Amino acid sequence: MSANDVVELHVSIDGGSERKFVGRYAWTLFELIHADEKGCTPIEQPAPRWSHYVFVLRQKGVVIETITEKHAGAYAGTHARYVLHGTVEIRKVVRAGEKRRAA
Repeated sequence: MSANDVVELHVSIDGGSERKFVGRYAWTLFELIHADEKGCTPIEQPAPRWSHYVFVLRQKGVVIETITEKHAGAYAGTHARYVLHGTVEIRKVVRAGEKRRAA
């Protein structure tokens, strides 16, 4: 983990009240917000359990579409592209380095 990694994220989803996400859920949502309509893939933004982070975010009311894409290469197959839908407004971002300084 780098000092720049997002570890806590406060957002408003579709104009609702502020919600807090921590850890990899915060990081995943931050990546999805900044990817905009291009979306994110585990190939472009490596993380160990993308599908689980997306699953949990969906349970918490975040609307995320999964698009299946093919890829070539020695390990050809398919991968997911995750695209955030709705309006997610960032209220506060806490990065790993900031968290360590506060502790």
